[in-house]
Amino acid sequence: MPVASSPPLHQLHAWQAATLLAHRELKAVDLVRACLDRIAERESDVQAFVHLAADAALARARELDAGAVRGLLHGLPFGVKDLFDTFDLPTAYGSPIYANQQPLADAAAVALCREAGAVLLGKTVTTELANMFPGATRNPHNPAHTPGGSSSGSAAAVADGMLPLALGTQTAGSLIRPAAFCGVVGYKPTHNRVPKAGVKSLSETLDTVGGFARSVRDVALLGAVLTGDARLADPAAFERATAPRIGWCKTPEWAQADADTQQAWAQAEKLLAEHGTPLVLPDGLTGLVAVQKAVQAFETARSLSHERLHHSRQLSAPLQSLIADGLAISGETHALNLQATARGRQQVRALFNDCDVIIAPSSIGEAPAGLDGTGDPLFCRSWTLLGLPCVHLPFARGRTGLPVGLQLVGAYGDDHRLLAAAHWVHQRLAG
Repeated sequence: MPVASSPPLHQLHAWQAATLLAHRELKAVDLVRACLDRIAERESDVQAFVHLAADAALARARELDAGAVRGLLHGLPFGVKDLFDTFDLPTAYGSPIYANQQPLADAAAVALCREAGAVLLGKTVTTELANMFPGATRNPHNPAHTPGGSSSGSAAAVADGMLPLALGTQTAGSLIRPAAFCGVVGYKPTHNRVPKAGVKSLSETLDTVGGFARSVRDVALLGAVLTGDARLADPAAFERATAPRIGWCKTPEWAQADADTQQAWAQAEKLLAEHGTPLVLPDGLTGLVAVQKAVQAFETARSLSHERLHHSRQLSAPLQSLIADGLAISGETHALNLQATARGRQQVRALFNDCDVIIAPSSIGEAPAGLDGTGDPLFCRSWTLLGLPCVHLPFARGRTGLPVGLQLVGAYGDDHRLLAAAHWVHQRLAG
C-alpha cells in the first residue's frame, strides 16, 4: 500500500507547523528556508513583497531553535502588510510620500506576533495608503487578475505558499475580499479587539487588524495572539465543535452577485441544508453600505490631512477623489452617520437570537481581470460598519477556475465561537 508523502514544509498549515516546532520535530530555520526558497521561486511572478528580511529571519530562527519555546507562534514565518510600522524594516504605506521611512518601533500587532515567537520574513504590498489604487501584486492563480486589496501582498503570499501567516487590515473589505480572490482564509476580528497602535490610520470607526492563513485553525492561532484571548485557538474547541445554527443572509446587495457567487451559494446550501434558515435583514440594517462609504470617506479625508496639505501631487487621482468626497461631507452629517452606525450595531444583536453565525457573500464573484483595480468590496461594507467578526471560507471555483467562497459573520465579541463554527463549516464545504 503506498504511503502518503508529507507536504513540502512551505505548504504546512500554521497549526501543523506550530505543533511540530513546539515538539522540536521541526526546526524554525528549516521552515524559514523553505519559505524563502518558495519566495525566490515565485516572487517575480506574484510580486507580494516590498521588503524581505532573509538574513535577519534566518538569524532569528536559529535563536529560537536554540532557546525555549516562546509562544503560540514559535518559529512560524509571517508577513506584515506595509501599513504596519516595523522598527527594523522601512514602512512606506504603499505611497511614494513615505518611501524608505524607518519607524522607531513596531506596531503593537507586529510586536505581539514577535513576542509569541513568530519570525518576520518581510513587508507585503499594500495599495496606496490602504485605499483602492493598486500595488504591484498579482493574483497567484492567474497573474492577469487582481489579488484584491488593500491587503494584496499578504493574501497573495499566503495563497502561494510563501508564508503560513500574514497580517492585514480592513476598513471596507481589505481582508475578506483579497482572501476571496486569492483563495485563502481571511479573518477580520471584532472591531477594536486588536490594538491598532502603529498602523497607519484611515478610519477610527472602521479600521480593523486581522490576518490570512490557509485554514481556520491557522487564523485562530494568529487571532489568539493578537487579541490575547486563548479561547480562539483552544484545540478542544475545534474538536468538539458541533453544527452551528446558520442564518442564510444574501444581503440587500444580492442582485449584484454574479453567477460564480450564486453557484457557490447553491453549493453551500446543498451541503449545509439542514443547518439553518433564511435570514432577512430588518429595515434598519438595509441601508448600511451607503453609511459605510460616507463614514470611510469623511474619516479618511481627515486622517490623511497631512498628505493632502503637503503632498497632494503624490496622491493618486482615485485617492484625491475620495478625499474630495470626504471633505464635502459636513461634520453634522458625519455625526448622524455615526448615530446610524451605533443603532445598527445595537439592532444587529437581535439577529443572533435565532442563529449562531450568519453566512453571506464575500465578493461579487471571481477576482476581476486586470491590474488597474482591486475589485468591489460591496459585500463587506455593512459587516465592517457593524464591527462584527468575519471569516472568509474558500471552497469553490468560478467559471475561469479562480477561487470563490463565502464568509461567516459572528456576533460582536464572539470571535471564539465564530472561529469554532467556521472550522466546522469549512470542513464540510471544502471536503
